[in-house]
Amino acid sequence: MSLDVSPALLEQAERGEVDEAAFVDCVRTSLPYAWDMISSLVAKLRVDGGDFADNQTPPPDEQARGQLLRALASDAIRGALERHFGVRLAFQNCHRVAVFPLDPSADERLAKFTSIRGQLLNQSPELRDC
Repeated sequence: MSLDVSPALLEQAERGEVDEAAFVDCVRTSLPYAWDMISSLVAKLRVDGGDFADNQTPPPDEQARGQLLRALASDAIRGALERHFGVRLAFQNCHRVAVFPLDPSADERLAKFTSIRGQLLNQSPELRDC
């Protein structure tokens, strides 16, 4: 799944420096499902507080699933989203995205979420093909 890069943004990249805000906007418009998912989790974390906020509902279709995979598997996209929203992102499977505050108090919970044990405990036969 590719980003829908405008000619102006591509021209920036060809010249060298890229405006990160323009890149983030490109991600927002190219990957709307992933953007909405992460945005809603960030809002939930800010409203509810706590160690993290996560999604446990599978995407409605393969295109949405692909958007999550694209956003979270790309170091550039993931890093830009983390800086934009001021959070740390974690990803366990085809849909379980979590946002963690930058505050060190969430470090232990983030480590548990991203651990091998956490990954194994989040498996189920229903998710085998995701």
